[in-house]
Amino acid sequence: MQTGATTGLRERLVQLSKSRLVRQNAILFSGGLVAGIGGFVFHAIAGRILGPSIYGQVAFLIAVYAVGTAPALILIVVLARYTATLAARGDPGVRSLLTRTIRLIAIPCLLAVLFTALFARPIAAFEHLGSTIPVLILGFSIALVWQVAIPRGILQGLQRFTALSLNLSMELVVRTILVYALLAAGYAVSGAMAAVFVGLAFAFFLGIYTLRDHFRGTGTRVRLRVMAGFSLTAAAGIIGVQILYNQDVILAEHYLSAHEGGIYGGLNKIGTILYFLTLSVSQVLFPRVVEAVAKEEHPGRILLSSAGILSVLGAGALFVFAVVPGLVVNVLFGKGFVDATPFVFLVGVIGLSLSLNNLLVQFFMAVHDRVFVPILFAACIVEAVLIVLFHAHVGQVVLDVLVALVGLLALLSIRCYLLLPTLRAESLQEAEVPVK
Repeated sequence: MQTGATTGLRERLVQLSKSRLVRQNAILFSGGLVAGIGGFVFHAIAGRILGPSIYGQVAFLIAVYAVGTAPALILIVVLARYTATLAARGDPGVRSLLTRTIRLIAIPCLLAVLFTALFARPIAAFEHLGSTIPVLILGFSIALVWQVAIPRGILQGLQRFTALSLNLSMELVVRTILVYALLAAGYAVSGAMAAVFVGLAFAFFLGIYTLRDHFRGTGTRVRLRVMAGFSLTAAAGIIGVQILYNQDVILAEHYLSAHEGGIYGGLNKIGTILYFLTLSVSQVLFPRVVEAVAKEEHPGRILLSSAGILSVLGAGALFVFAVVPGLVVNVLFGKGFVDATPFVFLVGVIGLSLSLNNLLVQFFMAVHDRVFVPILFAACIVEAVLIVLFHAHVGQVVLDVLVALVGLLALLSIRCYLLLPTLRAESLQEAEVPVK
């Protein structure tokens, strides 16, 4: 009987290894894991060298940078969806999509740099920064990440997950190596932000290089304005998740003391271990669901399988957080952040909730369901209000965020439960993508 069970398990593992969804998740997971480790090593290096008070400034700037990446994430989703539709229909318009989008996005990039230059001094004063230079570098970094989004979105839509995995991981590898060198040289907050900028520049040129095969010959000219309708849905989903993910750090740094603000910044990064650990699942889910819709297949099974994969990955990290929270804090940030230890498991639950929320949001965007939008933004408001009202210490802020994210997960799950039985591929099919 035991032999039969073992044989059945072996057969199941073989089936899983042959699953296209599992293989794609494994490829992108490896790149996401390297990127995630690089991101946390970046913060660990900054926290150890700079100490909680100055590290709080870095955490604030990175949080603002993350908010500024919202347009990039919107662009990735829009381009991934458009590219996946082109690929499913055999349309050769990728070259035109790449070059025309780069030229178009250059305009808001310049505006972002000018805006940052104008408001660098008030921003520095608001968060008690000693110099405007880190803020200026922040502006250039936000502009550049919008350009980095273009090749990444196209790679995701083409389901070239190996190249996308390499792009994601190498950005953080370069950033992490450089931040240690710059901080060791005494460049402090400016050095940390410069490392972010250089890592992005490397990722942009690598992304263009990996799409070089589309530069050969001539391709169909695409009409970018056909993406406008979906862009609104994508903007709502991406901005909502980004607000949930970053406004707590910004508000905590403002309301808490310098030390506690740094502690919460570290906790936020620990919690996002689960988010980045499982981010590849939603990145694979999105083009797969778009592909299923384009080919008139029902995407519900892809969502359920992806949720299972995400939950298994997250459960492993939560187990570590529960068993050795002190070790997690010490390894990542050192003894100066020991006050964060009691909250490690709770921020792990926050990270897993955020990941599941993001997975559902990606699914809703892929099937172009808009009902999730007011639910998501209500959660953003609730989280902000809770922090404004209850911020006496770090523990209160952690509980504020936990309540908001778990509540959101419950509401989005109910919406998904009601939506799945009604999904029909033919009813979700959009109009033909116009080309000229």
